[in-house]
Amino acid sequence: MTKFDKSKLPSRHVTEGPERAPHRSYLYAMKLTEEQIHQPLVGVVSTWNEAAPCNTALSRQAKVAKQGVFEAGGTAREFTTITVTDGIAMGHQGMKSSLCSREVIADSVELTIRGHSYDAVVGIAGCDKSLPGLMMSMLRLNVPAVFMYGGSILPGKVKGKDVTVVDVFEAVGQHASGNCSDEDLKELEEHACPSDGACGGQFTANTMACVSEAIGLALPGSAGAPAPYESRDRYAFESGRAVMDLIKTQLRPRDIVTKKALENGARVVAATGGSTNAALHLPAMANEAGIDFTMMDVAEIFKSTPYIADLKPGGKYCAKDLFEAGGVQLVLKVLYDAGYIHGGCITVTGKTMAENLKSVQWNPGQDVVYKCDNPITPTGGVVGLIGNLAQEGAIVKVAGMKKLTFTGAARVFDCEEDAFSAVTANEFEEGEVLVIRYEGPKGGPGMREMLSTTAALYGQGMGEKVALITDGRFSGGTRGFCIGHVGPEAYVGGTIALLKDGDIISIDAEKGTINVDLSAAELAKRKKTWVRRETIYTSGVIRKFQQLVGPACDGAVTHGGAKAEKHIYADI
Repeated sequence: MTKFDKSKLPSRHVTEGPERAPHRSYLYAMKLTEEQIHQPLVGVVSTWNEAAPCNTALSRQAKVAKQGVFEAGGTAREFTTITVTDGIAMGHQGMKSSLCSREVIADSVELTIRGHSYDAVVGIAGCDKSLPGLMMSMLRLNVPAVFMYGGSILPGKVKGKDVTVVDVFEAVGQHASGNCSDEDLKELEEHACPSDGACGGQFTANTMACVSEAIGLALPGSAGAPAPYESRDRYAFESGRAVMDLIKTQLRPRDIVTKKALENGARVVAATGGSTNAALHLPAMANEAGIDFTMMDVAEIFKSTPYIADLKPGGKYCAKDLFEAGGVQLVLKVLYDAGYIHGGCITVTGKTMAENLKSVQWNPGQDVVYKCDNPITPTGGVVGLIGNLAQEGAIVKVAGMKKLTFTGAARVFDCEEDAFSAVTANEFEEGEVLVIRYEGPKGGPGMREMLSTTAALYGQGMGEKVALITDGRFSGGTRGFCIGHVGPEAYVGGTIALLKDGDIISIDAEKGTINVDLSAAELAKRKKTWVRRETIYTSGVIRKFQQLVGPACDGAVTHGGAKAEKHIYADI
């Protein structure tokens, strides 16, 4: 077993020398031995809780990761942090907590690691914001780190078909329009989510899990197995062992997550028809590493990437099906062989992406993943838009869509609840563009997701017969002509704040444009009479988030990131 020199590790500040006797007394109180106290201290953080099935398997996995640390000569110290589960927060004021929770997760991990002088971290996450939140903290601290996804839920079965929670959200719209009985809705809600694990399609959690492998912060293959599978424990154990190797070599997150690695992450999002939220989280992660990588930079990569994985919500397969077909490694191998992946990027294995992919073989007995010369569509499943309605950009998921252009009259709502009420009451017309504003990072505050509204539209059969634009966000489960992240947002006086019912809006996802048919003079005239909508959130964490948060195009971050730092925690 390797003996580690603690003279340059952060934990020396709490374990070494006679002046640290009081600190060591706390460690002895937790039954650590003298040998364990003087080994590297590794924080093993999970987002375990009983808020949702996304997180309920994580405690088991964290304990196995601790064993990997122990067997490789480290002393693991387990702790947990919060999550806000989007599926439960969706469609009401609770969703204002979701994006803010990403920052709280990153901040809480930073504070725990700093406060206890841990030398490394293994992070295990389940819910949407917990994945980027943990990876952001790893980049911020820059101590040796390994990320692991807790795994997806198994698909539910209703009437012989695989279903996910998104089917339940869409069934609400079907129920409102009389196309789903009370009994069918009840059957669906009781069977859609049959196990531990995060939402089972290529929604935000599985999208960011794919990103974790693509950027090299997770062990190859670790994102694939569903949460209940025992094989996930093997990855947890190996993640614990791997972090000890990283302490030995001092290979750190910022050595791994370079701009090319982030480009690899964007590639896998586009290739799998992943969540539009990745265009928010990748820039936020880049900020922690001091790298310029905006939403529109991400969109440029999306534009040149083939869509090759037939996954829900735009396609027909679940995360379990991708795992059985060959997992994220198969997607990366196909992209790498076609020249879309930077193979020279180093990963937590200590090997390059190309070296990791060397043994991955094409699986001819599956139809989940296509080859790049025969893609589902030649360009990515997510597209960036820009124009006089979104000078800072906007984002739309086009995976599975047949029509990529839309022009219609605006019907304007100042919050999601008003839009949802209008949709469920059928108070809109086919061909309209529904506008939901004052839901941006500052205006919400919190940049809510609109899955309740978009799913209701889709459930009514109107998913591609109307368009919906917002300065808020969409769930990874959203499908239909839905444009989010419009910036500048309404709260700061962006064009979306100046729209009126009947204004003609044109969206072209082929050309990447979004415009309102108003002259610059008319927009300037409206701006003079515009008055910012007041928020009721004037205290507490939501208020703090509103005061600190930046625009969506830069990741909706709340601090200056690595570019602003004067020291790195790992070097204390």
